Amino acid sequence: MSRIGKQPVPIPAGVKCELTGQHLKVSGPKGSLDRDLHPAMTVRVEGDRVVVERPSDLNEHRALHGLTRALINNMMIGVTKGFQRVLQIEGVGYRASLQGKSLNLALGLSHPLAIEPPDGIAFAVEGTQTIRVSGIDKQLVGQVAADIRAWRRPEPYKGKGIRYEGEHVRRKVGKAGAK
Repeated sequence: MSRIGKQPVPIPAGVKCELTGQHLKVSGPKGSLDRDLHPAMTVRVEGDRVVVERPSDLNEHRALHGLTRALINNMMIGVTKGFQRVLQIEGVGYRASLQGKSLNLALGLSHPLAIEPPDGIAFAVEGTQTIRVSGIDKQLVGQVAADIRAWRRPEPYKGKGIRYEGEHVRRKVGKAGAK
């Protein structure tokens, strides 16, 4: 049996969990999230925990078992603590700033970029080199951070670009002079 899937998801204090058919709605202090769960999985709310069960040991059901439990757990964490991704900008002339809620980036392009946050996402800029993307939906936070990083991925020769905090960029040696 799935080690992750068989563990019940605890419902933290202050979180309200409603299950209607295969539609789960979780409300907490930071906001509310809802998700349609896979029809093959059996999900039950039992007191202060959510239990996920699978119908058989088929590979597809085994994979969905752990996935469904992880998605529900991420919803619980999101409405209580929230999620964030930190991006570091490296390079001469590369910088970030906030103007209202939108994120302005100067990345060596012919024009500055203005990125509007989707609903449920907030940007924070520390100095001019650090961007914090935060929200309650883990998938959306990760996607927005990946979209920002895609504008200037870190390059291997000088290390310039946007990288995740703690990401190691493998460096290459430049071209040696020909004799």
